Amino acid sequence: MPSLHGEYKVPGGKLVVVDFDVEDGVIVNPRVAGDFFLEPDDALGDIDRALDGLAAASDAKQIAAAISAGLREGAVMLGFSPEAVAVAVRRAMTDARTWADYEWEIVHDASVSPRLHLALDEVLAARVGEGRRKPTLRFWEWDESAVVIGSFQSVKNEVDPEGAAKYGFEVVRRISGGGAMMMEKGNVVTYSLYVPAELVQGMSFADSYAFLDDWVLQGLRAIGIEATYQPLNDIASPLGKIGGAAQKRLGSGAVLHHVTMAYDLDNAKMLEVLRIGREKISDKGIASAAKRVDPLRSQTGLSRAAIIESLKQTFTALYGATPGSVTADELAEAEQLAETKFASEEWLYRVP
Repeated sequence: MPSLHGEYKVPGGKLVVVDFDVEDGVIVNPRVAGDFFLEPDDALGDIDRALDGLAAASDAKQIAAAISAGLREGAVMLGFSPEAVAVAVRRAMTDARTWADYEWEIVHDASVSPRLHLALDEVLAARVGEGRRKPTLRFWEWDESAVVIGSFQSVKNEVDPEGAAKYGFEVVRRISGGGAMMMEKGNVVTYSLYVPAELVQGMSFADSYAFLDDWVLQGLRAIGIEATYQPLNDIASPLGKIGGAAQKRLGSGAVLHHVTMAYDLDNAKMLEVLRIGREKISDKGIASAAKRVDPLRSQTGLSRAAIIESLKQTFTALYGATPGSVTADELAEAEQLAETKFASEEWLYRVP
């Protein structure tokens, strides 16, 4: 087998690179490198020796455990970890790709309905998996408000129908898991990433969330927000949660990863529309829940459009993306799916 090469950029940390050979089912001649920090210097040899002779079929937990056991007492790893090295090894074994291996497209088209956005997510992700579309970052625009619930959530448990009707929120269900999002028109920043599964090969689901969110953390920091990733799927700052991510792996070989961040938020309205355990919490608890999300507007003073433009610039600078749009046949396919699936009672109430 030829020499294998794996890379993993630690979200918020450093790049880990590993090269090795495989002979008779075991790792040999491992060489770990990167822009991380390690003290003392010769502890790098500890990591190489820990990998040497490991079964090539070892999973990430086994690899990380071997590295931890092999490191000398007092060794300090900064910007990386045994788990990060393990991910790089597994990515080498699975022929994983990097962001730079793809031509990226950014789509930011005119407003469509919430259910059409959900249908576009399914259609565009499938096409990326089938090789019929470049990997894509798509920002949402819409002129209707909606509550978007997760694939496995109960409608009656998550949404107050009277509150939703009062404020004009349509209730729709997406194909990814996770929690309900109150998406008021003009007051959230939502985007979807459609990526080939190879980009996150060798990563756990948790690792892939952090990996795919890393670029937006850089983008938020560029506009003055101390953004961090909070497992499993939150984007936060010292002032509170900013937004959340959800993900779906498609059989076509693609990953759909979408994120909604609060630009502005009417806390009182949120508590009327969403059932955030209101019957179980005190007045103090309600106030606490209302303060849990700290919007982008209050932290930046920028318009929603300016924030989106800055995020586009960050993504383009990192990955060389070019502008694009949804094609006519993609839109037609999504419109049909929106009517037959996402507008249907069967889909919305599949978990009553």
